[in-house]
Amino acid sequence: MRTRRRPGRRSQALYCPGLFPVKMSGAVPDPPAAPGSDPARKRRAHGMLKLYYGINEEEKPGEKRDPLDPCDINAARFEPELYLNKLRKDSSLAELMDQESGMVKQIRSLDSDMQTLVYENYNKFISATDTIRKMKNDFKKMEDEMDCLAANMAAITEFSARISGTLQGQHQQITKLSGVHTLLRKLQFLFELPARLNKCVSMEAFPQAVTYYTKARSVLHQYQNMPSFQGIQNDCQNIMAQLAQKLREKFHDRSSSSSELSECVELLLRLDEPAEELCDKFLSHAQSRLEEELAGLEAELGAGSDQQAPPPVNTGSTDILEFIDKGCNNFVSSLCLVIASYQDLFISCDRGTLVSGRLQDGGLASRDVPRMASGKLMEFVDRLCGRYFSLVEQRISAEKGVGDNSLLVRALDRFHRRLQAVSKVLPGSGVPARGTEIVAGAARGRLRQYLAGLKSFYLDSLTDVRQALSAPRIPGKEAPSLAEVLGGLSSAVLNQVKSVLAYVHLFTAKDVSFASKAYFRGEFCSQGVREGLVVGFIQFVCQSSQQFCESVGEKGAPSTPPALLLLLSRLCLDYESSTISYILTLADEQFLGQDQSPLTPVSVLCADAREAAQRLLNHYVKLQGLIVSQMLRKSVETRDWINTIEPRNVRAVMKRVVEDTTAIDVQVGLLYEEGVRKAQSSDSSKRTFSVYSSRQQQRYAPSYTPSPPMDQQPSNLLSNIQKLFSERIDIFSTVEFNKVSVLTGIIKISLKTLLECVRLRSFGCFGLQQIQVDCHYLQLYLWRFVTDENVVHSLLDEIVASAAHRCLDPAPMEQSVIEVICERG
Repeated sequence: MRTRRRPGRRSQALYCPGLFPVKMSGAVPDPPAAPGSDPARKRRAHGMLKLYYGINEEEKPGEKRDPLDPCDINAARFEPELYLNKLRKDSSLAELMDQESGMVKQIRSLDSDMQTLVYENYNKFISATDTIRKMKNDFKKMEDEMDCLAANMAAITEFSARISGTLQGQHQQITKLSGVHTLLRKLQFLFELPARLNKCVSMEAFPQAVTYYTKARSVLHQYQNMPSFQGIQNDCQNIMAQLAQKLREKFHDRSSSSSELSECVELLLRLDEPAEELCDKFLSHAQSRLEEELAGLEAELGAGSDQQAPPPVNTGSTDILEFIDKGCNNFVSSLCLVIASYQDLFISCDRGTLVSGRLQDGGLASRDVPRMASGKLMEFVDRLCGRYFSLVEQRISAEKGVGDNSLLVRALDRFHRRLQAVSKVLPGSGVPARGTEIVAGAARGRLRQYLAGLKSFYLDSLTDVRQALSAPRIPGKEAPSLAEVLGGLSSAVLNQVKSVLAYVHLFTAKDVSFASKAYFRGEFCSQGVREGLVVGFIQFVCQSSQQFCESVGEKGAPSTPPALLLLLSRLCLDYESSTISYILTLADEQFLGQDQSPLTPVSVLCADAREAAQRLLNHYVKLQGLIVSQMLRKSVETRDWINTIEPRNVRAVMKRVVEDTTAIDVQVGLLYEEGVRKAQSSDSSKRTFSVYSSRQQQRYAPSYTPSPPMDQQPSNLLSNIQKLFSERIDIFSTVEFNKVSVLTGIIKISLKTLLECVRLRSFGCFGLQQIQVDCHYLQLYLWRFVTDENVVHSLLDEIVASAAHRCLDPAPMEQSVIEVICERG
């Protein structure tokens, strides 16, 4: 740290080489007076130092100082005597002592500041001294050199004046002889020109020959009337005609490189060859080479030469990335080189102006060579790129896989990047835009393929589920439950959708060049992925599921297993509740489209899924009701109810109906909740029946009170009037998404079928009693499956009443006997 001196301490003088000695003391020292200096000059120098070191004098706000006031201690015209006299007159003794004390403090502060200033700038002072010393030495050397230079310049001036004076009389003669010498050299060059041209042609130094000829062409044309010059001109024209012919022959040589052709075109242009003809020859030669490269690409595709009906693409072992690399490295690179060479020869400013000037000098009609050349180039590029794009589209269409498409995206990215080079060398060309359309078309094609793949995967999954449901049960091996099958199907489809979204997301990756295009930032995300892929697949799931409700097998039998209908109904219901929202949220997060086109709301898709679930569940109820109804119908139609024997047990078909209903109850319970039942009647007895398997909870059945005896029943008219006021039973009502509602619908259809079959038959005494026993048995077990047990009671009562109305000898069985038979059954 730098130690600061106390302000009041006496300090010795500090001597800085090359500067004035600075003496620090408790009083303000008088600065040494330099010869010829005045106080104003010293103060001005002091002010400049203060300005340099950033020492600003603070002024009180609102205080204005007069720079000419002699009593202002800080002014330039300060007079000490006047200041002291004024101070003694205006101030008292105490004020004088205070003034003296304040001045001493200011002196000490200035002394301390000066000392600190010297300490902090000591190295600068030393460096300034050394710099001044070096400047003195350098100026001495410079003065010596300037003196020497002045002496040399004086000698040169004297010598030049002497030469001018000596040659003044012969100046015109020397100038004339010099001109004659130059003319003789030109004439010698003209006379030797045919020989030089022949030598250059024999050595194939064509540029040198053209340079010689173009130098002498204007002179030969000017003096072509003179016989000697006319002969030289004829010889030169013949030689240059031969040279031009050799240059034209290179256009037909396939081994000629682009640089050689460019040189040939440049030389022919210098020889005033027609620019339009040279454009055609240059492009014709370039086209032959580019067509060879396109033929190589066609050979890989197996496309042949027929562009109207190309055969199927044979990709062989070459993947699409290798194909695109070959096309870009060969065809596109060569095309860019041709475009650059062509523009440099015919279209660029210097070349175009030069060629147009020569055509104008030659008196030709064409005045706009660059525009003509640009038109030919555009047509040439569009024609060849059209063939190349056709091959690329064929190769892209051959990519039929629905797996990872990272290789395709890399190929399209490379294809798009390389086409940008064409836009740089040929501004205004439609090639890059056409390439972007191909990339967008490839993306749309992949979306269609992925949608088809998702549909195929879903249908294959349904086929596997169908086989699993219809596969025979292997003893000792537990088959997967319906809930497990549903979980496997749902997770497999969801994982496949996620995988497809991940594959498609590669088209919008940040490192892909075409991802910044408007199509991929807008329409691709919203209409392509969300609407076309995700929404399209969800709609397909709903529509394809509903088609199972319309499928009919042989002889009118249903072709769809009822378990599959139930499973699809639950799948659509799960889609409505959560899956659709999850998939759409996932798609919206991955594909943030900037397109403002309308999108399908989630509520619409959920409504479609719920409608599909409702139709499937309704169809499941009808199908299961049909299966049970067929058993009941056959059991009624194949029996002689008039001559039947006295009932001793429950018919086997009724036991089968109860068993099937129990199995359906277990099946539906695996996928749907229990549901809500109405309160049971208070007269329900609590008896347990062992007909159910151990999986089912034991239920209690209310006693069934049959209809009154035949002799106590009201008349038919009174019975019909009573039916009018009873609650109407809707057999085919909408089924709710719970187990009780599903079983209620199946039982209603079954009992309604039994009722209609009974109405078509006539019964004897024992036939009526058998119907009583069967209905009582059904009532014992079916009431627990339905929402309202009164529905079962009403239908069974109606069945027994219908049988009694059609009985020839009505004699109902005692209730106690019926209960004994049902317990024994």
